[in-house]
Amino acid sequence: MLQNSGKLAGCTLFITGASRGIGKAIALKAARDGANVVIAAKTAEPHPKLPGTIFTAADEVEAAGGKVLPCVVDIRDEQQIGAAVQKAVETFGGIDILVNNASAINLTGTLETPMKKVDLMLGINLRGTYLTSKLVIPHLLKSRRPHILNLSPPLNLNPVWFKNHTAYTMAKYGMSMCVLGMAEEFRGQIAVNALWPRTAIQTAAMDMLGGDGIGKQCRTADIMADAAYAVLSKPKDYTGHFLVDEDVLKEHGVKDFDQYAVQPGHPLLPDFFLDEAPETLVQQMEQHGATPAFKAPPSDTPLSGGPIGNTFDIIRGVINEDVVKATQGVYRFDLSGDHSGVWFLDLKSGSGSAGQGEPPAKADVVMTMDSGDFAKMFAAEADHGLHDGEAAHQGRHDARHQAGEADGPHEQGQAVRPRPPGRGPAHRAEAPPTGPRPRLLAVSSCTCCLNDKLASRCNAPPLP
Repeated sequence: MLQNSGKLAGCTLFITGASRGIGKAIALKAARDGANVVIAAKTAEPHPKLPGTIFTAADEVEAAGGKVLPCVVDIRDEQQIGAAVQKAVETFGGIDILVNNASAINLTGTLETPMKKVDLMLGINLRGTYLTSKLVIPHLLKSRRPHILNLSPPLNLNPVWFKNHTAYTMAKYGMSMCVLGMAEEFRGQIAVNALWPRTAIQTAAMDMLGGDGIGKQCRTADIMADAAYAVLSKPKDYTGHFLVDEDVLKEHGVKDFDQYAVQPGHPLLPDFFLDEAPETLVQQMEQHGATPAFKAPPSDTPLSGGPIGNTFDIIRGVINEDVVKATQGVYRFDLSGDHSGVWFLDLKSGSGSAGQGEPPAKADVVMTMDSGDFAKMFAAEADHGLHDGEAAHQGRHDARHQAGEADGPHEQGQAVRPRPPGRGPAHRAEAPPTGPRPRLLAVSSCTCCLNDKLASRCNAPPLP
């Protein structure tokens, strides 16, 4: 580990997204110097699936030797950021360092990414970073050690980093463009740099994206904390750099990187944007038992065409992490008739996926039915739902659906919680080959109720 030198003693750091993960690790590293830390994050109440709140993080910072100010902040909200900045200045007398760490991720293609996810990523990654910087800079200009550090990648315009997740890349590169512009704008006044990990870092986001087995391929957040500490200890004329954690630490004499590994000696997964092709990352993850949620669909998978293809186009447009987290099931459809073929619906990993061919993982439920019945059941109801909006489910569906607000760093909004696979008779995949109202009860209390935006009427029979 990089030893603390005391250079951040008495400095005030404003860190976004510091209730967990890399942000918290940086806060703890600075606290060991006796720094003041403003924890600016959303999570004030414990989340069922994500560890930590601003208050538990504050307790850890104080235990490490720092002074702390926890602030509930959604960095998309100008008033909330402004209030937190003002409170930080009143509490500690100023702000010396800003760490733009908060980020949102959704690794899906253009057709599969709902606009609310695009808005979320642009709002947090790009706009949030720009806005927080704008409001903190007047106070940095008064500091003796002014620095902005964005947790963002080098600007790599290799198309391979855009093709599978254009929206995320645009949003993340927006943070890096802030570095590029502000470093030059405030040259000689404020140091502005970017830091990115060489390998995957074990965080809640990585666990969500990688699934089981991903942890042993990661380094801990301590490597990013040590690298950030080294960068933030430099003078203000050290600016405009796009840095990689391992390179920074090598320059500071660190030779043993196994100390940062979750499982020393295990092969490590390279991070994005550093010219390790996504296909190579997928192969490495699969070799070591992880599930690559960002795996691109096969090139021969049609995006549309015919009633079945059109139906799956609609389904891809409305599934999201909320539905995936609530469902945790993979479904295979063996269709016969005029549009025969195998299709899948993955509601177990990442933001979900759907298309033609074998599912990316073993199916929890296999359904056999006529393609005409499938199209009638799904397509008509999906089309109605997309037009009827949130008022879609009434009557008997109100008793079968639960809507909940997600409160994590990567998602928010309303989610339907269908019954997960393996619970009760709803998951008997029974479908007669003919008939206008097939008995298909595998996804939730009704087939079409994958999402409250997917259906306004339901032809599925009631549960037995």
